[in-house]
Amino acid sequence: MNAPLIPVKFARANGSALAARLRKDLDAEILFDRASRGRYSTDASIYQIEPIGIVVPRSEEAARAAIALAAAEGVPILPRGAGSSQCGQAVGAALIIDHTKYLKRILEVDGERAVVQPGVVLDALNAALRPKGLWFPVDVSTSAQATIGGMAGNNSCGSRSIAYGNMVHNVLAIEACTVEGERWRFGRLDEPGGPPAYRAFVAKLKALFEREKAEIEARFPKLLRKVAGYNLDLAGRLGGHPRLLGAAASQAVAHTAAPRARRLPLPEVL
Repeated sequence: MNAPLIPVKFARANGSALAARLRKDLDAEILFDRASRGRYSTDASIYQIEPIGIVVPRSEEAARAAIALAAAEGVPILPRGAGSSQCGQAVGAALIIDHTKYLKRILEVDGERAVVQPGVVLDALNAALRPKGLWFPVDVSTSAQATIGGMAGNNSCGSRSIAYGNMVHNVLAIEACTVEGERWRFGRLDEPGGPPAYRAFVAKLKALFEREKAEIEARFPKLLRKVAGYNLDLAGRLGGHPRLLGAAASQAVAHTAAPRARRLPLPEVL
């Protein structure tokens, strides 16, 4: 299993003390009341798990500060998108960080490359791309609610994934904040650069793949979509990919993503 970088206390934290510190230090909505925790204890799945509390950051800096405070206290964190997944990924006994209210800007569209904050809704992205003759082809059925950040964490697919691929195939890079407070750009593993800690992380992943590549080839299921942990099989086939971050997002929390847009398909006449 992938161990966290810092010890994690799974017992409930002192909610009132943690809430007071978050309210003092963060430019964010801090929700620790019973009604809010009840509301965030569910998603589109059958599961119900009450969180420790909720942070709704108004800026990327507030999100980074929330991560740092949680890490210092040993409190688990759970970044949350729209909560539209049906497998319980958006619920947990953790400090939830909800990007959907404020961190939802489309920062740049340059050719077939966009840069967005994690709370951008898929339909909003496609509305901005359509006048340019582009679209983002990971067309999940919950496109009116699903966020790009949540879709990246879930490796979402959609009805056209056989032709266009999943999120793993359509995200060029993810900029994220680690629990140590560093900002890393998770791009292809063969891209040079990055801070020393990121380069060490990449080297560890490459060494792990080289050590286990025979077992990976023999035992990894040949599936179009996997969401459990690190997609180490991609390290060999694609030269490395930001989706190696993994579904659990155990290393970092995304601040921006660079989805790859495609040309709108021509209408078909039957």
